[in-house]
Amino acid sequence: MNTIEKQIIGLMQNGDKRFVSILYDNYADSLYGVVFRILKNEAVAQDVLQDSFVKIWRKHGDYNPNKSRLFTWLLTICRNTAIDKVRSLKNKMEKEIHTEDSNVYDYRSTEYNPDTIDLRKHLSSLEEKYIEVIDALIFQGLTHKEASEKLNIPLGTLKTRFKIGIREMRKFYDIALTLLFMIGMLL
Repeated sequence: MNTIEKQIIGLMQNGDKRFVSILYDNYADSLYGVVFRILKNEAVAQDVLQDSFVKIWRKHGDYNPNKSRLFTWLLTICRNTAIDKVRSLKNKMEKEIHTEDSNVYDYRSTEYNPDTIDLRKHLSSLEEKYIEVIDALIFQGLTHKEASEKLNIPLGTLKTRFKIGIREMRKFYDIALTLLFMIGMLL
């Protein structure tokens, strides 16, 4: 154990706040290097190093020189803080849905005219909750996201209602197409 390490440990054990600045001056560069290697981002690594020093300040009374060297104890705190940050960032990225960056909800159908297939006429046979969703998506030309916001219903609920409504409408059109096919066969 070198003299600086002994001095820092003595200050820590006496609760002298000066130990933090001495620690920082002597170990920050080495600890930053380890944290940066884990995070690969300068700004985040600097934040994690700062968080680590706050933890070191709070836990300085837990340090036992008989169990580990000072640098090993510091390194463990910094490494664990960096790993926690990596996990936190990964979880945040997995949970975030970037709807503004996605074109998934921007689908607008322009390939057919719903009036030419009498969709409005047969829509009235559905429950109101399906009618309002189909009306918003097909006749008003809203995206799923826009319709969800306008109708004040969750996106998943909107999609389910649209799917069920279309399935019910398809039953009518399947019957109609089958009848047309049969009539065509008779002619």
